[in-house]
Order: sequence, then structure tokens, then C-alpha cells
Amino acid sequence: MSATARRTTSARRTAALLLGAALATLTATACNSTGGASVSTEAKQTAAATTGPAGATKPAETKASDAPKVPAKIGDTIALKGSDKGNAADVVAVKVVDPAESANEYLKPADGKHYVAVQFQIKATGVQAYGEAPASSAKVVDTQGQAYGPNLEETKAGPAFQTPTNIAPGETGKGFVTFEIPDGTKLDKVQFALDNGFADQVGQWKIG
Repeated sequence: MSATARRTTSARRTAALLLGAALATLTATACNSTGGASVSTEAKQTAAATTGPAGATKPAETKASDAPKVPAKIGDTIALKGSDKGNAADVVAVKVVDPAESANEYLKPADGKHYVAVQFQIKATGVQAYGEAPASSAKVVDTQGQAYGPNLEETKAGPAFQTPTNIAPGETGKGFVTFEIPDGTKLDKVQFALDNGFADQVGQWKIG
């Protein structure tokens, strides 16, 4: 083979090697680029699953402790406080008598109404004596949310509280409060608050 032919063959081999190297480089770049996009997509998918749409964080799962508490039942004790730190009492709605008959044969409920009597037990737990009018502290509420205040009549359900009622610290008193309710009304709960009904804290007992 002549010198010219050898130079031509060598040049072709060099060109082929250079072309092969160039193709290998392009292939590696393309693979790396594709792999990077895949990782980025997976990261985005993971982020989307964690944060939700528009980057919003998922709401916290509700714990059992966040569930609403079961309301007090007739017979349960509720610890109540008044606006004065020394005024506190454990109050129980002992029972509900519906209907209740008037203790005075000459005093009757208005037409279309009847008496309901609720017995409360009050234990003074503060440093001062309980000296209020329990009738002013109590209400009954029907299933429509209508509240009814006390009636001063006594019923055959039992004796009412004296007015005012004085209970020494650590001592307990018990008595009935009477309400006059329209016939056919379905009562839902009993309420009681210290400070003659003006305290911020209100105890509630579910009827039935």
C-alpha cells in the first residue's frame, strides 16, 4: 500500500473514532438528562401527595381527645364557679318531675300549661358560704331551644329551696325549683349557673 493510501485509511479511522466518541457523549448526556427528570417528577409527586393541591398542607387527623364530650345526665355532678373566686359549688340536677301537681289546691297553672319540678342538690365547695336564690339560677330548655324561667309555686314533688338559701362551706342543701311549661312541650335540658344565674359558667344536664 502506498504512503498516500495509508494516510487516507488512518484519517478515516481517526474520523470514525471521533464520531463514535461524539455519539457516546450525546447518549450519556441524554440518559443523564432523562434520569434527572424522572427523579424530579418523583419528588414532585411525593410533594404533591404530602402537601395536596396548590401546596396546601393536609389537615391534621382528628384525635380521640378532640371528640365532643358526652353531656351530663340527670344525676351527674357539675362543678360550677361564680365570678368571685370564693364562690363555688358542686351542683346536681337530681330528678325531673313532669308533670308536677301544685301543692296548693287554689293555685293552678295557666290554661294550656303545666308545672315541671326539678330537684337540685348544691354543695358549697368555695371558701365562702353559698347564699343565693337557686330558683334564679335555674332554667329548663325545650328541644326547640326555648328556655323557661322559674315559677315560685311549690309542688307535691317536694319542698322548694328557701329564699335566699344559705349553705355553709362544705355543707349540702337540696330543694325543688318549679317551672310552668306549655302542654305538649318536650324538654331537652336543665341549666344552672351561680351568681343567681349571671355567672359565665353554666351547667347543663340532658333530660332523658
